[in-house]
This record gives sequence, structure tokens and C-alpha cells, in this order.
Amino acid sequence: MITTLAIKNYALIEDIRVDLQEGLTIITGETGAGKSILLGALALILGRRADVGSVRVASKKCIIECEFSIKNYGLQDMFLKNDLDYDNHTIIRREILPSGKSRAFVNDTPVSLAQLQKLGTHLVDIHSQHETLSLSSENFQIEIIDVLAGNESLLETYSEKLEEFRTISETIKNLKLDKERVAKELDYNTFLCSELVDANVGEMIQKELEETFETLNNAEIIQESFSQIIQVFSAEQIGTLETAKEARLVLGKIKGFSSKYEHFWDRLNSTIIELEDVFDGIEDLGTSLEANPSKLLEINEKLQTLYKLQQKHGVATVTELIEIQEDLESKIESVGDIDEKLERLDKERITFRTHVMKTGALIHKQRQKAIPILKQQLEAYLAELGLPNARFKFELVASENFRKNGTDSLELLFTANKGLSFGSLKKIASGGEMSRIMLSVKAILARYKKLPTIIFDEIDTGVSGEIANQMARIMGEMSASTQLLSITHLPQIAAKGEHHIKVYKEDVNEVTRTRLKGLNEDERIVEIAQMIGGNTLTDAALANAKELLN
Repeated sequence: MITTLAIKNYALIEDIRVDLQEGLTIITGETGAGKSILLGALALILGRRADVGSVRVASKKCIIECEFSIKNYGLQDMFLKNDLDYDNHTIIRREILPSGKSRAFVNDTPVSLAQLQKLGTHLVDIHSQHETLSLSSENFQIEIIDVLAGNESLLETYSEKLEEFRTISETIKNLKLDKERVAKELDYNTFLCSELVDANVGEMIQKELEETFETLNNAEIIQESFSQIIQVFSAEQIGTLETAKEARLVLGKIKGFSSKYEHFWDRLNSTIIELEDVFDGIEDLGTSLEANPSKLLEINEKLQTLYKLQQKHGVATVTELIEIQEDLESKIESVGDIDEKLERLDKERITFRTHVMKTGALIHKQRQKAIPILKQQLEAYLAELGLPNARFKFELVASENFRKNGTDSLELLFTANKGLSFGSLKKIASGGEMSRIMLSVKAILARYKKLPTIIFDEIDTGVSGEIANQMARIMGEMSASTQLLSITHLPQIAAKGEHHIKVYKEDVNEVTRTRLKGLNEDERIVEIAQMIGGNTLTDAALANAKELLN
């Protein structure tokens, strides 16, 4: 239950702090006084997205803090699942910074809005005037049945299995698209790959091919050059080797006279040895080199094929062509891999579908058991609320369609009077009837879904007189096990509260502020009298207020 609510710099509120008690607390105030501001602040505590426009003074931080006593509600596992620190006295704080950023804390630990929303569903149920319209929603109607059916665990399992089924179905869909794309490219990729395989690019060494081509293509020039070199080296009298040997012979005669002369003889001798080696090599090359037109043609064809493939694939090296070939081979092989993967995934998909269907069937069975109980209790409450002839008809139909909350579709039909045919709530029920139905629903849910706090925002819209008394009595019964806060404009309901808070506006220094005040017994008499007769207090209104309170 909520023990304390503190709000700073939010809407018309400058700084307020209110302590809340167990039982039924009534909140009253004129239209526009700021009752909706309280609900807005609480909604932020429960994870609603912050609106910087709701900050009272934009240059200051807005802080909303709510203290909860949750010792007896068994929420330890829920805190653990959502990675939150548990404390019997839990404090939730929201801050809206001047920059527009919002922060949330649970027991001083930063949390995400998603975590806050999950926690909020276990702490407070706020019924807004808008929520009455949700009675016509199929999802809301099914949620009511599921609470009575105790389907929470089954729905979690169903949701998990459905997510797995949809994930694998999406994977299969994408794989099939990949297969179609790969199949369209298969012939072209096979052609490209065959070109590279036939060219045998893996065994090509481009530099060697290019050197061999240049050698064969210029064989005559090379042979002539070699002949000239051999002539220069070996010609009698003037040949390079011959003159060098002659010089060595002369130095040999005097090398013994000085180490300097011997040094030059050694250097010349080394040069002659190197020249002889070069001469022999050139002579061998000249001898082995022959014009070979057929080999030249073969090498040229290989190079032209290589150049064309490089140009076609936009690369410059054989290594890159080999990589392209390997990639093409992988794509061709992947067609078979996709088929194998699709076959395996399709089997898994069938398994997941079976799990979803079985869980959906169990949920349907539980709902069928819960519907008669819900119908009986709703009609009993409505009889107390002045609708003795109200009847409901739940048409729950199982299907093979997977929906977020199971495989069922539901049509809830209603009639408030004898002799009239059933119709949808939205078309048949009046505003006052919708309010009574919603209160009945909340009263039933309070028995099955233990919530620390329930807040009603004018759930009594469209009713008056004795019906209002009955609504107040039902609220009183609910508040015996749940903290219940009710915003109301009806004196009959206001008088039944154990505690009473008034919301009002006050102008201070030409600035309007929203204030809260806990009323004592005398102040309650005045407040309820004003709700009965307006701001002008009469003895009759005061007497009536005292009678209601007593």
C-alpha cells in the first residue's frame, strides 16, 4: 500500500506531501482543483513517460516520490525477476530534469521505465474515467476472465512459446527469400566460377608468365645482345677478359715486391673470376634461348585470359581472382545448405506450433471454467447496484489463430432489461450502467488479484441516490483487504470513507497552486454539505451531511 506521496514542482503543485492510510480514502475537490494532477504524478511513479511540459517551473527539477509498504504481498520473486532490490519499505522516485531527461529509482537504484512498469502492475491499479471505455475491448474482457481462471503462469508460457514460434517462422521466411535470391543467381555464379576453374587461375603465376612472354617475344634481340656481349668479353687482344688476364700477368711479376702490389693483384684476380662466371652464364643463356612461336602463343593466350578475367571482376591480382572463385564456390554450395537448414527449421517450427496450440488449449479450458463464475458474480453485483435483470453472455471461441493472449476470440453480450435482446456493451450499456459494471469487475478482481492499492477516478459517473450508496458499500468491502482511494463528486460515496482528503487551489502572490488537506470530522461535514448544496451552506445540507456520515 502507499504510505506517502510527495510531489515537487509538478503542474500546479509546488511542494506537497500526503500520508495515506489503509482502508477507504476519499479524495474530493472542485473540478479543475488538481485531482487529475495526483493521478498524473502517480502514473509517472508507475512508469508512464514523462512530459517536460508538466513541470511547473522549467528551470527546476521535478521530483515525485512514493513510499510503499509491501511486506505482506509476496513480491520478492517479482523484484528478483526484474533485477530490483527488495525492501519491505520500498521507495520509488521519478525525476524530470530541466534538460527534459527523466530518471527513475527504486530504493535509490536506477531503473528503466520497463522495469518500473512491470513493478507498477503489482503495486497500484488506477482506474481512470477512460478505462471504463475499455470494458468494450475484447482484450480487457479476456484479461478479466484470465484473472479468475488463474491463467497468469499459462499465459507467460504461451507468450514465450509464441515468441519462439514467430522467431523461427521469421527465420524460415528470410531463408526462403535467400534461397530464391541465390537460386536466381545460381546459373550466373556457376558460369563465372566455371570460367575461373577452366582458366586454372589457381596455378597461374602472373609475373612468371609475363616474364616468359617478354623473353620469347624478344628472342632475336636477346640473342643478338648475348652475342655482342660474348664478343666483347672473348675477342683476341681487345676482349675484356683477355686484357684483364694480361694485366694480371704483369702484376704477377711484381706482386712479391710489396703487399700493395699483391693487394691490387688479388682484386684484379677476383674481378676476372666474376667476369668469367658472368661470361659462362651469358653463354649458357644464349645457347639455351630459342625462338618458340607455339609456346609464345600459348603463354599469350593464358595472359589474355587472365587479363580479361581481372578486368571482368575489377581486380589486379591472381590472388584476388582465387578469392572470387572460392566465394562463388561457397555461394553455389550454399543452395544445398539452405535446403538442409530449412528442413531442420521446419521441423522445429512444427514442434513450437504444437507447444503453442497445447498451451492455448489449456488457457481456453481454464477460461471456460471461469466464465460461469464471473457471470454469476457480475450479475449478483449488478443486482445490488440496481440492475436486477442484467445478464451477460460470453461467447468464447477457440481457433487456430495465434493471438497475443491465446487462441480464443471473445464476444461479450449484455442486456440490462427483461425481454430485450443481447447486444455488445458499447451499444447497449448506458454510462451509468458502464460505471456499475466496471465497479463490479474491479470488486471481483480484487478478490482474485491481490493488489496493495486500487485508485478509482470517478468510477461513480452517471449514478446517484441509492445506487451511489450501494457503490460506496462495495468500495468499503473492497477496502477491507486493499487500500482503496476514490476520487468522487458524490456525497453518498464521500461519506463512506474512513479518511478524507480535499484537493483545492489557492492563489499566493498571484500564483495558483494546488493544495491537499486531510479533513477532520467537522471539516468533512462542511465538505460533504457543500457537495450536496453548493458553496452556500444551509442547515438542511449540514444535517444531511451529518446523517450521511453517521
